[in-house]
Amino acid sequence: MTAGVEARPLLLGLLGSPIKHSAAPAMHRAAGDATGFRVHYQLIDVPGADATRLRALLDAVRAFGFGGMNVTFPYKAAVLPFLDALAPGIDAMGAVNTIVASDGRLTGHNTDSTGFGRAFDEVVGGALDRPVALIGAGGVGRAAAFALAARGVVELRVLDSDRASAEALAVSLAGRARVVVARDAADALDGAAGLINGTPIGMLPNRDLPLPAGLLRPGLWVADAVYNPLWTPLLLAARDRGCRVMTGRELCVHQACDAFALFSGATPPYAAVAAAFDAVIAARG
Repeated sequence: MTAGVEARPLLLGLLGSPIKHSAAPAMHRAAGDATGFRVHYQLIDVPGADATRLRALLDAVRAFGFGGMNVTFPYKAAVLPFLDALAPGIDAMGAVNTIVASDGRLTGHNTDSTGFGRAFDEVVGGALDRPVALIGAGGVGRAAAFALAARGVVELRVLDSDRASAEALAVSLAGRARVVVARDAADALDGAAGLINGTPIGMLPNRDLPLPAGLLRPGLWVADAVYNPLWTPLLLAARDRGCRVMTGRELCVHQACDAFALFSGATPPYAAVAAAFDAVIAARG
């Protein structure tokens, strides 16, 4: 920020549960410091909110002068009925992680999708001419699926504990990508080039894997959206078996940069936001 210029206040927040581990406050404050904003970032940890509670929370976002709100598990789809508008393409995606507040109107965006796409290009890259297995058809899984569809993935094999969710994702991607609903993890990984964990499995305090470790093999790339811990049980197992891995770091930082740009109109430097993320992770030991 230029010396002598007063920082502009910007009120932001995160809605979800559980979120006390979130790196979002530090990342958005760093983004503000780098672009001339004094950010107050409020964690709104509300477990089990029903439709009435969600409507009241979003009405408060309008009333209290928020510039915007991030949304995470389990409300990325649940908030949709209470928004005034959706950015192009979000209706088909069926989930938002970023809500921009302007003149009393709330508009939903999905920077999980843009963030995953940027992270994939940087860390994995390459052609998508072989199938990709996706575990989890919820908010972040849908975002990743749309990002890969935009990049021309030849086939997505989707596995979800709720088969109806996987089938709904396949319908949403009709005309954008070939989607197959997998019978089980082995079916999803048969001949696949990569694997994405779009579930909260492996997020502390959970230490499970979303699939049997024995299915992992050298030559497979493995991406995990979880970043608490950064090295999840899935990624540790994948690394041990010679897989190329993508932690949740790049997705988290890129989606935060994209969200802050939507909130403020200013694009923050990636390095500043990444440094804030890294400091949060380092502090956890």
